Amino acid sequence: MRHHQVSLPPFPQAQLASPVASDIVHCELTAVKESFHFVAGLCSGTSGAILLQPIDLLKTRVQQSGSQSIRATIREIAQSPNAIAAFWRGTVPSTLRTGFGSAVYFTTLNTIRQHATPLAVVAAASPGEHGRHSSSLPKLSNTANLLSGAFARAFAGFLLMPLTVLKVRYESNLYAYHSLAGAATDIYRKERIRGFFAGYGATAVRDAPYAGLYVLFYEQFKKRLSTLYGKAESTVGATHTSTMGSSLAASINFSSGALASAACSFITNPFDAVKTRIQLQPQEYKNTLQAMRRIVAEEGARSLYDGLSLRLTRKAISSALAWMVYEELVRRAETTWGRTVSGQV
Repeated sequence: MRHHQVSLPPFPQAQLASPVASDIVHCELTAVKESFHFVAGLCSGTSGAILLQPIDLLKTRVQQSGSQSIRATIREIAQSPNAIAAFWRGTVPSTLRTGFGSAVYFTTLNTIRQHATPLAVVAAASPGEHGRHSSSLPKLSNTANLLSGAFARAFAGFLLMPLTVLKVRYESNLYAYHSLAGAATDIYRKERIRGFFAGYGATAVRDAPYAGLYVLFYEQFKKRLSTLYGKAESTVGATHTSTMGSSLAASINFSSGALASAACSFITNPFDAVKTRIQLQPQEYKNTLQAMRRIVAEEGARSLYDGLSLRLTRKAISSALAWMVYEELVRRAETTWGRTVSGQV
């Protein structure tokens, strides 16, 4: 994996023997950390959004009809005058939504977890779980991981909901939008502010459980894979420490992210399908319950899993990539911060 260079602002060259000077450095370091989590989330979300936009586009097109297959959708898009541009249609709103959504999500999640760490009761680890681990994040109980992930995602989803609506409609072929400004103007003219939050109920019902379960599963998979690595390492007489090498940690984090995302995508896909219908056809699909009933009555329960393979593929890769990059940046930054402070003591 390509390593990211983390540059930090210089700290004042003061003698930290003084409590006042020590407090100043601590406050500056805290501010830098909070800003860094936003930047790290922005970088990880943006990279995944650009890379995986064709999959997101296909998912939207398949879900909008309830009958068209993935293969037929690919053929239809490929017949466009500019096929490459057609597959990446909606990249700008998608990148803005995913990039800033990840930034807000990771920043909020980190803040919640930092404040919850002294209060949460972390389950006692089994004797085999005290070896090396891949995580750079606070250790919380299963309940705390579940709640912190759900709240952070619901908050980020609300803030970024207007961009989500723009992204979905821009990707769909039900609307002939040629620019984000034109799309925003049309939505406001026809639906006012409410139009920019169409489908938030279904989005929150989808994203809050997804994110909560994701953080829970992600941490559990990391713990299990790290433990398996520790056992394998002990058989060859390796010495255990509290951390492991960067490349191995990144591999464990990526695998854990992919597994967690696959499980959560399957559980929450019906709400994703409903959300897409509400955002594309708000006049026909009024709310989550009514939309779900209508889809099941007219097209069968199987339609609630339209686009599952595409969403599972995209979410597994994007989530795994985002969390791997995020944790690696945090790991490197924490190491740099520790050296910076210890070097000035």
